[in-house]
Formats: sequence, C-alpha cells, structure tokens
Amino acid sequence: MARAKKEAALTPEERLQAALVPDWEWPYKLPENWCWTRMQEIAQWGSGGTPSRKVSEYYNGDISWVKTGELNDDYIFETEEHITQEAISHSSAKIYPTDTVVIAMYGATIGKVGILGIPAATNQACACAIVKPSTDYKYLFYYAQSQKDDFIKKGKGGAQPNISQEIIKFHQFPLPPLAEQQRIVDRIESLFAKLDEAKEKAQAVVDSFETHKAAILHKAFTGELTAKWREEHNISKTTWGEKKWGDFLQSIEAGKNWSAEGRPPEGTEFGVVKVSAVTWGEFDELESKTCVVAEQWNSKTQIHKGDFLFSRANTLQLVGNCVIVRNISKRLMLSDKILRFKFDEIAHPRFVLYFTRSRIYREQVEQLASGNQDGMRNISQKNLKLVSFPIPTVVEQIEIISILDRAFAKEQQAKEAAEAVLDQIELMKKSILARAFRGELGTNDPNEESAVELLRQVIEQEDGDVIRLKAKAKRIAIPAEIKPLLSGANEEAIVKLLLKAAPQSVSTQTVMSISKKKFELMDALRNLEKKQIVSKSDSGEYSLVR
Repeated sequence: MARAKKEAALTPEERLQAALVPDWEWPYKLPENWCWTRMQEIAQWGSGGTPSRKVSEYYNGDISWVKTGELNDDYIFETEEHITQEAISHSSAKIYPTDTVVIAMYGATIGKVGILGIPAATNQACACAIVKPSTDYKYLFYYAQSQKDDFIKKGKGGAQPNISQEIIKFHQFPLPPLAEQQRIVDRIESLFAKLDEAKEKAQAVVDSFETHKAAILHKAFTGELTAKWREEHNISKTTWGEKKWGDFLQSIEAGKNWSAEGRPPEGTEFGVVKVSAVTWGEFDELESKTCVVAEQWNSKTQIHKGDFLFSRANTLQLVGNCVIVRNISKRLMLSDKILRFKFDEIAHPRFVLYFTRSRIYREQVEQLASGNQDGMRNISQKNLKLVSFPIPTVVEQIEIISILDRAFAKEQQAKEAAEAVLDQIELMKKSILARAFRGELGTNDPNEESAVELLRQVIEQEDGDVIRLKAKAKRIAIPAEIKPLLSGANEEAIVKLLLKAAPQSVSTQTVMSISKKKFELMDALRNLEKKQIVSKSDSGEYSLVR
C-alpha cells in the first residue's frame, strides 16, 4: 500500500527512473537496447495460503492446489491435493491463471520453479508471478531457474532457510525487447530439447544398472553364467549342491552394545561399529561410535582387514547385508548387531558375498527376519543358518567370482560414464541460461525498440490494468459427440474440435485431459493463439474465435 501511494505521487518518467537499476548495482553489462530493472516491475506478484486442515469442507474439491514440492522446473498440469471454493473464500489462497510463474520461497525447495499449465491455487511458500506486457512468461521462468543459487544464498534462517516475496521482487532482472525475449526462449528450448534427449539416454543407463546387476547375479547362481566354462572343462552341473548357511559356517562372533559417544574414534581411541557401517555394500569405518571406558576394549572382537561382517538388524530392505572389510585404520569392535562369520573351505567368502547381493538371498532373509513391520527387523542366528546357498566346487566359485568382477567393473564404468554425462548436461544447461541472460543467445537487433521504452509503456498503461486472482475455477466435460472424431487427428485439429463443440470457454486442464500428449496440446494451443484462431481469457480459459 505504501509503495503504491509513493508511486502514485510520481510522474511516469520518475516512476521509470525508479524502476531502472542504477549502474553501480548492475551485476554485469547488458546489450545496448536491454536494461536492468527489478522483478517487481515485470510482473504482478502474490502468494497463496493453506486452508485450515481442521475443516474437511476445504479439501477434496475441484480447485488444484500447488505445494512447493511439486515445482520441478516444468509445467504443472496436475496437483496432489485439491481445495474447494469454500477454502478460497475463507483463506489467503487465490486462484492464479495459466502461465503464472511460481517460485518456492521456503526450506529445502527454495528457488525451485514451475509454470501453471492450469488455473490453480498455491500454498504460502510459493511466490506467484503474473507477467506484465513487458515480459514473456517463459523468459521469466528460465531466468528464475538461472537464479536459483542466488535465491538460496539470500535465504535466511537456520537449517531451513527462507526467502521472502520482497527479496524476489527486488531481485535484478535483465529486460530485453519483447521480440528478443521470445527469440531467447526459442533458443533455450531448442538447446534444452537436445540436451534432454541425451539426458534421457544417459539416465536410462543409470536406471538399468541395478537391473543388469540383478540379471547377472541370477545367471551366476543358477549356473547359467559358467555353463560354457563347465563344458570346456568337462564338469557336470551335478557338482552343484544346495547347502544351508549353517552347513558351512565355522563360527559366528558378536560384540556388545556399549554406551559410547556418537563420533568416530580418533588416534589411539577405540570404538564400536554401527549397523550403517555395513549397510551400503562397502565397509565404512567412519560409521562408528567412540568408547570412553578403557575396560570396554576387547581385542577378541576387534575388526580386521578381510573380516566377513553381517548385519543382523536393520530395516526389512537392509537386514542381512554383508561386507568384507577391505581396509581399516581405526580400532573398532563388533557390536551386538554386527556379526563376524568364518566359513569352512567349501565356500569362498567372496562367492558368499556376491550371493548375498542376489534376489534369491534377499527373499529368504526378508522371510526369516522378525520384528515390527514398519521399523527395525532382526534375524536370529538360528534363522540365518537356514538360508540356502547354491554351492558349486571351489574352482567354479572362483571362476564365477572372476566373471562377476569383470562384468560389474564394466557395468560400473558405464554407470559412471552416464552419471558424468548427466552432470555435464546440468552444467551445460546452467551455462546456456547464463549466456542467455547476458545477451549471447539472441540476435540483439539494434533496430528493435529499447527495453527502456517497453518498460515506459507498461508503466504508463499500468493504472488501467486489472488482473483478477480470485476467480472461480471451471471444469467442462468433453462433449461426447466429438470423442469419436479425436482419434487420428493432429493436436491443432483436436483443440479446434473441442472448442467448437464446447458450449462455453474451456480450461487448459480440460484440453490437457483429452490426450496423453499434453505438451503437444499445449504447443497447439499456443500456435492457435498466435494465429488468432483461439483466444484466452484472463482466467486462462480458451475459446474459438468466432
């Protein structure tokens, strides 16, 4: 209110000067016909609210309600929760139109961005921007993405830092001519599309890693992996036997549950391992606690290089995990939850370890474990001895170990290469965005009207601009008579058929609901709007131009 009164006292020229960032505050120099302004000057800003959870009538309505966890640098077409018109009327929640840019202000999600693909309300942790005529909403969307690190740095608070809407509104904004903004957006999206294609392929490699490992392990312990080797060495599959763990366990050793400090021991200090020391496939000596009573030391339970360790307590997915200690530099003892196994000569420790990575093993352990379904599970020494193992000759065990080592090394190499590609893609996207807002992706046509003049026009027209926020959301069913016509039609034809048959304007959400090709339909809407075949209301609903 105070700002509005102050601005009302200024002339349009004075307001323009106030809207421009002074040159000593410029983050960097822009092309000649660009200008530095504030984000408050290029959009109408607002936020949302959370209707009382105590009032059931406020929820499970037909109004989409966005939370910051749903912002993922993309369009938002669906939300986890919906609220009612009653909730809108009795809370600070507002309905924002399509193309509203949303920025997360609180906690772990700070700086995340989204675009409303549907009219929707938001919670109070979202800063919502309805762009003015000076700005392309996608240009703001991509710029906000590029500023995520800066928003995080500006966050205040403890473990969960926050930024305010005022911080966002005062943030500097590089404003080019409108046509240049659109060219920049087109260029960004063209480059991002190529990177996303590469990202999809690299992610598929990463996602398939565990599947490939599981398939290789299954072949190993069903005999398929060494079938050719047995044939070459004239060895029969009948040499394989089924043994229970108790048949080849020479000894089981356990420690005690000592009271200790939560930090790992240092120097000559000694400690006891936690279950997390053996949780993730490799022994981690830092996952340990420091014993403070000298009498607690027991050399018989000291952990050494080469020890085979077993976790008898953990979650259902992790109980029974095993490791072989490769290296250890600290004086650590077994705990009551971490056991040490020694095997008879019929079982090679690394063969056993590989088997414990297989689905065959996991299914047995999960069946034999006891405890609270949602919490910690335990497996007793009696039950763990019942786990069945396929046991070939030691010679074949060594061959299986060798094949698995080579296969997993290749899989790991492929995974790491794909992860490196993913990291590089994210860096490339950041680089593209940085270049975009320095004027390095567009054409910077000097003949185009300066952004300063664009800003001036918006300021002069601003008093007459009214943007309705608390509009009632509408949903229209797809007319049954057009459904048979939709099959085989292109996206633009589908949109025109729907709008022609609808008795009134149609929400973006309704259009999106008629096909799985949501992004293609959105592009079709945009193209038809540019061609002036369809028009869009302030509330984000579309109708056919008659």
